[in-house]
Amino acid sequence: MKIVILDRDGVINQDSDDFIKSPQEWQAIPGSLEAIARLNHEGYRVVVATNQSGIARGLFDMQALNAIHHKMHNELGRYGGHLDAIFFCPHGPDDGCRCRKPAPGLFEEIARRFHCHCEGAPAIGDSLRDIQAAQAIGAQPLLVRTGKGAQTLIQEPGLAERVPVYDDLAQAVDALLDER
Repeated sequence: MKIVILDRDGVINQDSDDFIKSPQEWQAIPGSLEAIARLNHEGYRVVVATNQSGIARGLFDMQALNAIHHKMHNELGRYGGHLDAIFFCPHGPDDGCRCRKPAPGLFEEIARRFHCHCEGAPAIGDSLRDIQAAQAIGAQPLLVRTGKGAQTLIQEPGLAERVPVYDDLAQAVDALLDER
């Protein structure tokens, strides 16, 4: 099974230091939805693994998160694409859970639910914790400069020598599909 794991905020949609709290705040990054649709058409299962600590912080609730994801699914459908699943961690940074990236719990759950191995699977993120979670389970981390990606490269000198870096999800998908 071919699977690609994506972070949400900063990879698929615009990120915000104030959190994405409503469907109105959710705005796709140009080219990201088309890139997911291309993966679908090439036979990849596309799964999202995202930290959503805004729930634990009381900034939004499950109803709002579901509404955000409903909008994301609908907009993606306009391009003929779909997500096979969305896995999220609702916990805060100090909760000590195993599902909050950089811990590998979301990736482990993906492997269990899809009866697959994440080893070598492309995992595209915009932050160091996305990279660390992918590495912890043996997935192939890819970093995008969108979202927090450009800042991550500044804060982590040498990261670009260890992890492939792309301008955005569309460019990462181009590279991934060219490798086949």
